[in-house]
Amino acid sequence: MRTHPAHTLAGGGRLTSVIRLAGLAAIGTLIAAGLATPGNAAAASPQLPTAVFAKTQDWGTGFAGSYTITNTMSVPLNTWTVSFTLPATEKVTSLWDGNMTTSGNTVTVTNLSWNAPLAPGATTSFGFNSSNSGTAEQDPAGCTLNQNPCDGSADRIPPSTPTNLAVLSTTSNSVSMNWTASTDNLEVAGYNIFQGSSLVASTPGTVATVTGLAASSTFTFSVQAVDEAGNVSGKSNTVTATTQAGGGTGHLPGIAAPFVDIGAFPTPNLTQIAETTGLRDFSLGFIVNGTSACQATWFNAFTMSQGFEQSDIASLRALGADVKPSFGGEAGTELAQSCTDVPSLTAQYQSVIDAYSLSQIDFDIEGSAVADPASIDRRSAAMAALQAAAKAKGKGKTLSITLTLPVLPSGLTSQGLSVVQSAVSHGVTVNMVNVMAMDFGDVEAPNPSGRMGMFAIQSAQSVHNQLVPLLPSLSDAQIWNMVGVTPMIGQNDNSSEVFVQSDMQQLLTFARQEHLGELAFWDVTRDGNACTGSLSKCTDIPQQPFEFSKIIAPYVG
Repeated sequence: MRTHPAHTLAGGGRLTSVIRLAGLAAIGTLIAAGLATPGNAAAASPQLPTAVFAKTQDWGTGFAGSYTITNTMSVPLNTWTVSFTLPATEKVTSLWDGNMTTSGNTVTVTNLSWNAPLAPGATTSFGFNSSNSGTAEQDPAGCTLNQNPCDGSADRIPPSTPTNLAVLSTTSNSVSMNWTASTDNLEVAGYNIFQGSSLVASTPGTVATVTGLAASSTFTFSVQAVDEAGNVSGKSNTVTATTQAGGGTGHLPGIAAPFVDIGAFPTPNLTQIAETTGLRDFSLGFIVNGTSACQATWFNAFTMSQGFEQSDIASLRALGADVKPSFGGEAGTELAQSCTDVPSLTAQYQSVIDAYSLSQIDFDIEGSAVADPASIDRRSAAMAALQAAAKAKGKGKTLSITLTLPVLPSGLTSQGLSVVQSAVSHGVTVNMVNVMAMDFGDVEAPNPSGRMGMFAIQSAQSVHNQLVPLLPSLSDAQIWNMVGVTPMIGQNDNSSEVFVQSDMQQLLTFARQEHLGELAFWDVTRDGNACTGSLSKCTDIPQQPFEFSKIIAPYVG
């Protein structure tokens, strides 16, 4: 069987976890959602940088002065410009540690190459000498720092207007859009989406899907940027979109849930990725056995009691999202191979669920684990016990389980299919069968150039056909809704297989046609780097950062 790239730290694996939004039914709710309204943003306005004047020497006919600039923000101050006005009788005769220009009595000083950017909490200063031809010296007046008051009291500068708003796709009840990001003197906090003149939702990223819309109806949208102080930009260009006719298929919403190698260095910041790309679902890898037998750890480095990534996950959940850690992967030892009995195995899985308050988990079963019948059956029994425990807690609690498995264009291998069969026979409700459509090999995927999207689609079709007789109580639409597809973007491990942007667009079109339950890829860090080099970090193809993420972010099945 083909292999997948090893995790960057010992014990890691191939794929990662899923974050799902709540509240998809209400009109104007964004699949990408979560930003505060401008009024709320203003209430949380950051402390702005300050520039404080001090007279350091006075000789009657002139004086020496300085401005000390302090970055009081939590983000770097990349550049600074200080302007002030002197009375008509005073004139700057020399200045150091800055570049000076004058216009009438107004003096403007900008940073040099070495005294910007300023890290959070850092200070710098510039000084000057001034001559005086009048009877009384006066301090500079009207000071501004980057066009805001020098006392840091208010940000008055709005972001630039978003541009290039475009419709990505429509369904019978949703419209997906993206646009070019705005800029700001401090930091853009997010974007407001308008339907006509009505504010319907907000998002921190540049991709959004408005759902809950009427079928066969036309809507007009525009976008407005909001900065951290609550200043708003002008509205973007408008776009018009017509939703599709209602089909009454009754399928559940699908999700875009690419994998993140959470053990990569530096640790990926899920919240920042979500805000940059518009993604709201991620698969996180990997939970494997640790240095002791039957011990759940993140990539053999952090136990559950150490709270790895909990603060980032909490921040991400504030956007209305959730996470789905993945057990297993290509490297490391899956817990079912280390725990020798069902109760101890169940306890280890439950410890992860409890530590992160999970409602969904993934099992990435490949390598030796997919060929180990004893561990497969132990895992199936443990999964059934976990779902029963969740149900016993009442109040509608459920535990969603995804099986991520190797695949070929001809479908799951006999070993992969046995994982699904074992789960079903043990009474597990399998919510998703997610297939790793990558590294097929020349026999199964001959002449793959320009055909990787087609081979990924064939894999999904074959798995659908395999699941139909295994789950006879489900409708054809329900079977499609439990199929997920995860290609490896860019260069695959097999040198002849390269999954490019057009392949992802082809797969996205197919996913929308059949209403697949999940659309993903390996992995978001490689997508964000957009580089050439090691395949654990780079895609080795020409692309913009997070290009694949932004392609699939609007997917809602």
